[in-house]
This record gives sequence, C-alpha cells and structure tokens, in this order.
Amino acid sequence: MDFVLRPWRRSDAPDVARYANNDRIAKNLRNIFPYPYTLADAEGFIESCIAADEEKQMFRAIEVDGHAVGSIALCLGGDVYALTAELGYWLAEDYWGKGIMTQAVRQMCKEGFARWADLVRIHAEPFAHNALSRRVLEKAGFTLEGVLRQSVFKRHKVCDSCIYALLRDEM
Repeated sequence: MDFVLRPWRRSDAPDVARYANNDRIAKNLRNIFPYPYTLADAEGFIESCIAADEEKQMFRAIEVDGHAVGSIALCLGGDVYALTAELGYWLAEDYWGKGIMTQAVRQMCKEGFARWADLVRIHAEPFAHNALSRRVLEKAGFTLEGVLRQSVFKRHKVCDSCIYALLRDEM
C-alpha cells in the first residue's frame, strides 16, 4: 500500500484524533499516549511535532490516501547516547498488516542516518508482548539485543520490554 512520510500539519488533527483513539494502539505505547484520545490531544501532539528542533528530533506523519493514519519519529539521545537515536511509531489499526510500517521504519532510518552524519545506532523498545511491533522491526532489519525483564509498568502491570537496534553499517 502506498504511503508518504511528511511533516505534520495542524490540519491533521481530526485524522489523528480519529485513528489514535484506539485502545489496541494505546495499550502498546508509553503512557504519554492517552486513551481515550481527543481532538485536544491530537492538537497538542501536532503542535509539539511542529515545534520540535529538527536538529535533534524528526517527527513525521504517515499519510495514506490524503489522511494522516500514523506517526513515526526519531529522537537523538544525549550525553553518552549522543550518537544514538530512539525510534517510535504507531499506525491506525485499519492499516495493520499491509507492510506500511515496515517500509516507514526503513525510510525513516535511512533519512535519520543521512541527516545525522555521526549517528551510529537507532534503537526501539517495544513491549515484549507486542509481537506485531517486534515483527515490524525484525522485517526492517533491526536485531533483538535483549529482553529487559520487568522494565515497564503499564496499566497496573509490570511487563518486559525488548531492545532492538539497527547500526549504520547494517542499512
């Protein structure tokens, strides 16, 4: 399925509110991603993406057929992690299983390594029980480096997470 990665627009807020308001998405993301997800949440999220310093963060909308149906981001680390970036993403449930996210991850990583010449590594930390997200990373060329036991507290439950990474020379 065809998609475009592009900068966020304020006019994307109704799409984000519609597609992000899904508990199956929220339960697999950090607590900063609310559920229910309102128009005000979408507007605040988009404003933060637009205001982000592109020298340190890249936030992109995933657009399909003129609609913002997901988000993908790379954020540079600091201090001893200055040469690494963290990858995060979500996609509307209607578009799961169509190969969009795997291709979006590949495209975003390529753009990140091109933009930040010193970048050595991109990592992602999906919850261990999130098999779909883990599969996306594996298909995009990431390597599972380990399981972080009891590292996440989500919805009153302690869970494992995983650390996946892609190195520049693996692109």
